[in-house]
Amino acid sequence: MASAAEQMASNISLGSFGKATELKKRLWFTIGALVLFRLLSFVPIPGIDPRAMAALYQTQSGGVLDFFNTFSGGALERMSIVALGVMPYITASIVVQLGATLYPAWQQLRKEGETGRKKLNQYTRYLTVALTMVQGYLIATGLEGLGAKQGIAAVVDPGMLFRVAATISLIGGTLFLMWIGEQITSRGIGNGVSLIIMAGIVARLPQAIGQLLEGVRTGSMDGFLVFGIVVLTAALILFICFMERAQRRVLIQYPKRQTARGAMQQERSHLPLKINTAGVIPPIFTSSLLLMPLTVVQMLGARAQSGSSSSEWLISISTFLQHGSPAYLGLYAAGIIFFCFFYTAVQFNSEETAENLKRHGGFIPGIRPGKATELYFDYLLNRITVIGAAYLVLICLIPEFLSAQAGLNFRLGGTSLLIVVNVTMDTVSQIQSHLIAHQYGDLIKKAKLKGSKRR
Repeated sequence: MASAAEQMASNISLGSFGKATELKKRLWFTIGALVLFRLLSFVPIPGIDPRAMAALYQTQSGGVLDFFNTFSGGALERMSIVALGVMPYITASIVVQLGATLYPAWQQLRKEGETGRKKLNQYTRYLTVALTMVQGYLIATGLEGLGAKQGIAAVVDPGMLFRVAATISLIGGTLFLMWIGEQITSRGIGNGVSLIIMAGIVARLPQAIGQLLEGVRTGSMDGFLVFGIVVLTAALILFICFMERAQRRVLIQYPKRQTARGAMQQERSHLPLKINTAGVIPPIFTSSLLLMPLTVVQMLGARAQSGSSSSEWLISISTFLQHGSPAYLGLYAAGIIFFCFFYTAVQFNSEETAENLKRHGGFIPGIRPGKATELYFDYLLNRITVIGAAYLVLICLIPEFLSAQAGLNFRLGGTSLLIVVNVTMDTVSQIQSHLIAHQYGDLIKKAKLKGSKRR
C-alpha cells in the first residue's frame, strides 16, 4: 500500500492540481489569511506617531527587539495592533500543556478526547488574554517614556487613556491572529500559527538581503563574508531537510494469519519514529519564553534611561541577557533541550502505543508485549531525542554565535531558517496528501461508475 501511495505521489502533476477544487479553495483561503495578517502589521495602535516610532526604533534596535520584530514581520517596529504576534498564545499553550501533564484535573481532561481538548483550548484562550493584557500594559507604559532622552515622543498624548487603548488594541490584535491561525488549520493548508510566524519571517527577508547587498556595494561588508553566509545558509537548509526526514523504523510483527489460498502468512509493518519528533515547537516555545520578559525589561529599561534611577537593574538584566550573549545562548540551548524531551513525551505516548499493539496482537521481535514494549519505546525515544535536541541546538545556535562574533545583524538566523524550512516542508506534504486523496477519490468514483454500467 505504501509503494502504491509513493507511486501515486510521484505521478502528481499540474493537471491533477488543477482538478483539485477543494485544495485550491484551501490554498486561496490560506493566502488570503496571510495577506490580511500582513495588512494588519501596518495598522498602528491608537495614539502612536508612526514617524517618531520609526526614528526611535532605530535608536533602540538591536538584540532582542530585532529578533522579536522578525517574528512579527516588522509589526513591532511600527508598533501595530499585532505587534505581539502569536507569542502570547504560544506561551499560553506551553503553560496549558505543562498543566495537562502535571495537574491531575487537566490530565483527566486530556483523556476525555475532543471534549477535553476543547476545554483545554478554552483555558489557553483565557490565559492568552491575561498574558497579552500584562504585556500590552507594560509596553504601553514603556512607550510613554521611550525617547525622552532623545527628545522624541512616540506617544502623542500619554496617560491612562492611551495605556487602556493600546492594551485593548494589542489584545484584539493577538486574539484576531489566534483566530486566523485556527481558521487556517481547519479550513486552509498547514498549521496556522506556524504559517503566521513563517510569513512574518519571510516578509523581512527582502530587507535583510537588501542590507547585505548594500553593505557589499558600499564596502562596509566583505564580499567573501556574504558569500560564506550564502554557502552556510544553503548547507543548513540541506541539513535541515535531511534531519527532518530522518526516522527510526521499528519493526512490528503480527501473528500468522491464513490467506484466501490456505497459506499461513505473517504480516509485518514498521512504526516510524522521527529523529526530530518535536519539530519547530522547541525553538518557538523557547523564543517565546525568552522574548516575553526581555521585551518588557528592554521597554522598562528605556523608560529608566529617561531619569528613573530606581530601575537601573533592568538595564543590567537586558545587557546580561541580550540577544547573542553567552547567557542568552545558554538559556536558549537549555530551553530547546527541555522542550524537545517534553514535547516528544506529549506527542508520543509509549504506554498507549504499547497497549494498542498488544490489543491488536502486534509485537516487536525480541520484546515481550505490554510493559516491556513500553520501556523499549521509552528507551528508543530517549536516544532519538538526544540526537534531535543536539540537531536543533546546533541549527539554532551556530548561526547566532557566528553572527554575534562577526558583529552581523542578519535576520535569517538558525531559528528563523529552521521554522521557514520546516513549515514549508510540512505544508508541501499536506498539499501532496490532499492531491493523493483527491486522486483516490477519482479512482473510487470511476470504479463505481464501471460497476454500475456492468450491472
